[in-house]
Amino acid sequence: MVKIALISDSHSYIDEVVLSHLTDVDEIWHAGDIGDLKVVESLPSDKTLRIVTGNIDDAQARSMFPEEIFFEVESLKILMLHIGGKPPRYAKGVKKKIKDSQAGLFVCGHSHICKVEFDQAINCLYMNPGAIGQQGFHIMRTLLLFEIAQGKLQKLRVVELGKRGK
Repeated sequence: MVKIALISDSHSYIDEVVLSHLTDVDEIWHAGDIGDLKVVESLPSDKTLRIVTGNIDDAQARSMFPEEIFFEVESLKILMLHIGGKPPRYAKGVKKKIKDSQAGLFVCGHSHICKVEFDQAINCLYMNPGAIGQQGFHIMRTLLLFEIAQGKLQKLRVVELGKRGK
């Protein structure tokens, strides 16, 4: 069993409220729009980090992290990139990538809207954690906590971090 924290859209901002939720996990996934790399430097160093870049990330971030990653955790195939759209209207080419990779979990950010939905048409769970940062139009800052065991996602929790701007 692997405990995961999923964050996105930090836009150069991370605080103690976010960091307090990252202590009891095994892996931290960041679904893009990191902003300042100090965000990554502030993440706990004893965790597995899986990070993709987003549309606001600069050349330095892009040299350190890919635009998309495909990996497996506990036999669950995962595809993560920043701009993914949402079911059933994925961003151009994304649905094909999900199908071709046979991912059971698709993770993206960008919208600043926390959303989890199973897409029966492609047999894949869609997850967007919303945004942990202060920039954007979202009202509530959010992240997702969950576990993966034997190919199954379990114990999913949406964590509300407080209102943006507060």
